[in-house]
Amino acid sequence: MPLARSLSMTSLNGLPQWEDEDLPVEDLLLFEVSWEVTNKVGGIYTVIQTKAKITADEWGENYFLVGPYFEHNVKTQVESCEPPNPAVKKAMDTMKSQGCQVFFGRWLIEGSPYVLLFDIGSAAWNLDRWKGEFWDVSNIGIPFHDREANDAVIFGSLTAWFLRELSCQFDDNPNIIAHFHEWQAGVGLILSRSQKLPVATIFTTHATLLGRYLCAASIDFYNNLDQFDIDKEAGERQIYHRYCMERASVHCAHVFTTVSQITAIEAEHMLKRNPDVVTPNGLNIKKFSAMHEFQNLHSMYKARIQEFIRGHFYGHLDFSLEKTLFFFIAGRYEFSNKGADMFLEALSRLNFLLRVHKTDVTVVVFFIMPAKTNNFNVETLKGQAVRKQLWDTAQSVKEKFGRKLYNALLKGEIPDLNKILDRDDITIMKRAIFSTQRHSLPPVTTHNMIDDSNDPILNTIRRIGLFNNRTDRVKVILHPEFLSSTSPLLPLDYEEFVRGCHLGVFPSYYEPWGYTPAECTVMGIPSVTTNLSGFGCFMQEHVADPAAYGIYIVDRRFRSPDESCNQLTQFLYGFCQQSRRQRIIQRNRTERLSDLLDWRYLGRYYMHARHLALSRTFPDKFEMDPSAPPKTEGFRYPRPSSVPPSPSVSQHSSPHHSEDEEEDEDERYDEDEEAERDRQNIKSPFSLGVLPQGKKKQHGEYRN
Repeated sequence: MPLARSLSMTSLNGLPQWEDEDLPVEDLLLFEVSWEVTNKVGGIYTVIQTKAKITADEWGENYFLVGPYFEHNVKTQVESCEPPNPAVKKAMDTMKSQGCQVFFGRWLIEGSPYVLLFDIGSAAWNLDRWKGEFWDVSNIGIPFHDREANDAVIFGSLTAWFLRELSCQFDDNPNIIAHFHEWQAGVGLILSRSQKLPVATIFTTHATLLGRYLCAASIDFYNNLDQFDIDKEAGERQIYHRYCMERASVHCAHVFTTVSQITAIEAEHMLKRNPDVVTPNGLNIKKFSAMHEFQNLHSMYKARIQEFIRGHFYGHLDFSLEKTLFFFIAGRYEFSNKGADMFLEALSRLNFLLRVHKTDVTVVVFFIMPAKTNNFNVETLKGQAVRKQLWDTAQSVKEKFGRKLYNALLKGEIPDLNKILDRDDITIMKRAIFSTQRHSLPPVTTHNMIDDSNDPILNTIRRIGLFNNRTDRVKVILHPEFLSSTSPLLPLDYEEFVRGCHLGVFPSYYEPWGYTPAECTVMGIPSVTTNLSGFGCFMQEHVADPAAYGIYIVDRRFRSPDESCNQLTQFLYGFCQQSRRQRIIQRNRTERLSDLLDWRYLGRYYMHARHLALSRTFPDKFEMDPSAPPKTEGFRYPRPSSVPPSPSVSQHSSPHHSEDEEEDEDERYDEDEEAERDRQNIKSPFSLGVLPQGKKKQHGEYRN
């Protein structure tokens, strides 16, 4: 038997590298297969798109993404080119010669990875034969009316066909790794294993099919994980065949991974296999050269949101915008899964608290959740038109006033301010004031909803009575459309909008990872998450006092819904009590956590999964180095040395404490000193040390 090659990894400038010289990357080909390659459907697209650079840096020309061909996506995202690898080109040519359309090019994203795209339509004539072959190897039947499942069979069959043609070209040294994401790509994995292809396979589930369906049905999911009759539940929801495809993929894979600890627990019960590796989702972090540039962006985009508020609340603008906080929730319109139900209930309680304490703080809450609409409503558009008209009036009067003042000063006179405005100016201003009168409350939605009477958010607003009354300290705005810089209402992209807000609130009940709070974190915006989201569990594991760093974690797993709602209300109320200085300090700390979410660190979990797959598939060629599994034990940001900015842990019981007290509270805060300590904390625990002799673990023992 030839000497097995050792697999391990080191970190150079934060990037994973191959350590063993006997294992050049040129000997290996990596194919990452997903329905969302160049095809945005959900969060998996973000995972693959952002991870591409770190993977391309490691694998170079030997990294290929495999996905479906859609002409509208390819025209705007892919640059066509010839495959650099002759084996890949030959496999493609063989498939083309038999009538299958295969496209190759570079995906125009960061890292510019190669993409291999299969035209599902060109191979649809093989569907019945391929469904029969899939039944022969798996006993899973696919209904003719389920188009998504039928497409998955075609896509998987094409993927397995390509891998077979490719592996046939290698004599004794294929060393191919195929990484499949979600059940839509899983058919390719099942067929590859049934055909005994010499390919190391990895399967990643980002959320179990049945888990998502059960949670959407308002079932007490996490307290009954071990009690569900899984086959019955899948059958009642008419997804039994999809569930079987997902479960078969999980059990066929050499290595099974998922994106968070909470999903690992779910997968163990729903899919009956404990993940080998947990691979947290990351982002590509771009640091500003100036330390506090993100604070400047917050001020700039906050001013843009304030302009929208001036128009939306014209005639009812009796609150100070300088003392107004902007909260938001964003994502797919899953009312209970995303926690919009609990958020609205907490807002009702927050409104009561702010009114009882007679605070001068106002909270404006945005719901950015796409729904079916008939475009903008008239009242919302009118508000922006009135704001623009008032601005133009003020500018013309100011210009006239300025000219008179300038001429008087040139003559060495102090003008009579009672006479500098003539009767016409007063008339214009009075007409402008009259134009701001309105006989209705500011609308709670910016669009005309198609099914207004059955909309869950609007129905809850009606029940709790948050109608943007003058006496309400919490104002609500539903924006049922994705944000765009070309919008006539709120001309901001999503990233700009997030930077302008004060707090993102995502009290999800079902959230395998949660990119929305992660995106807030890297932009330096505090957020609320839960211990039922992957992101929340990750932060609990790695940060000793998440709230001090602007990550508020609601306990939705071990508390009743009412207790969780009260906890969320206290988080929101405590945030409203913070002074401006405290919020600035907290944003600095939040932004520093972005290092935790950088793919340059989190990419090593995917590296470990690939190494593990090679050692399990080709044990005579590769063995796992005991130093390879990335360790997270002991890796925790400590509590900041200065007093945490949240007043909820201080002695104040009401928002009416003095600025002098606030200055005393934060006196020990030293931004540079804390930042340097945090930088040391993130660097040191990630170093990979060699385990002592005699403590080498067996495959499958590694748990993150």
